Amino acid sequence: MRIIADENIPCVTQAFASLGEVTLLPGRGMQAHQVRDADILLVRSVTRVDAHLLAGSNVQFVGSATIGFDHVDRAYLQQQGIGFSTAPGSNATSAAEYVVSALLALAAQQGFDPSGKTVGIIGCGNVGSRVRHRLAALGMHCLVNDPPLQAQGGHDDFVDLDTVLQADVITLHVPYTREGPYPTHHLVDAAFLALLRHGAVFINTARGAVADNAALDALLGSRSDLSVVLDVWEGEPDISMSLLEKVQLGTSHIAGYSLDGKLRGTEMIYRAACAHFGQPLQWQAADDLPAGLSLDLRELRAAPLLIQLQAAVFGCYDIRRDDASLRELAALPAAERPASFDRLRKEYPVRREFPQASITTGDPDGELAQALATLGFCVTG
Repeated sequence: MRIIADENIPCVTQAFASLGEVTLLPGRGMQAHQVRDADILLVRSVTRVDAHLLAGSNVQFVGSATIGFDHVDRAYLQQQGIGFSTAPGSNATSAAEYVVSALLALAAQQGFDPSGKTVGIIGCGNVGSRVRHRLAALGMHCLVNDPPLQAQGGHDDFVDLDTVLQADVITLHVPYTREGPYPTHHLVDAAFLALLRHGAVFINTARGAVADNAALDALLGSRSDLSVVLDVWEGEPDISMSLLEKVQLGTSHIAGYSLDGKLRGTEMIYRAACAHFGQPLQWQAADDLPAGLSLDLRELRAAPLLIQLQAAVFGCYDIRRDDASLRELAALPAAERPASFDRLRKEYPVRREFPQASITTGDPDGELAQALATLGFCVTG
């Protein structure tokens, strides 16, 4: 079989080599003539998969190594009998850890303690539920708004959007949709933003267009009390430099970019492809994961709990490095910025998730060890 794959899907050649010949292409510029003779097409969110790309092709299976599928015309694939799979939840842990690092970075910058603050989580699926679990470990009180999930039942602690807007921190974890009973396009609009309480923190790691970036830019021009963290932007890769200048932390759509999460996504679509074609599994993500980190926090035993938590989290993932990398775009000519944004993603350094880090605290039963364990770290002593 012939396989066309986005060049940014990690280990895709190793994973799919047993199924056929793998050709790597830039995902954002993938063209119909390039995929015409392919049997399998493997993409990420930057490739629009529809009739324009696939009409007249030999493609029998499409795999998207992403948690979302708003870039795929699923109705067309079903109509054509083309198999399809995504990687739901593959980067959920990574995205949740991004939110933890962001809040601890803001705490370091602004001198506050997240413990005791209220966080409003909009969307409590794979990512939002993990965010809730981890922020509770920081001593935060969590409010959850998720109308689609609420309609399914099973929980009794959902709150309405007006209640969420009273929170100290608001973080978005919803899919991007324009239609249906719960559209999320510009869910965060000027009216939403105007209701943010004084000193609020707003975080978006969902999709850029869930928040009206122009409205957000305008609001930040008049409200210096707000702290905004953006990983996703409208118009990617040509993002607003004006908005980047105003946010406290900005990154290049990499919240879910841990190596663990990316390889998990590759494995999920590989397994789906093997099942579709009735082929045996010959690769797993663990084959290509390096050894984890070891951190020793015993020298910080006398420090406040927050300082110790920051040391552990930043030792594994420090969001401030990604923020600094993105801000370098401002020094480039405007025409070069989109390619540089994409390059930050393509050349993203290896980042591992908290569970792979072994941490020595000197008190494996103490408060720090318990909080680290809830965050997902492996506490060894």
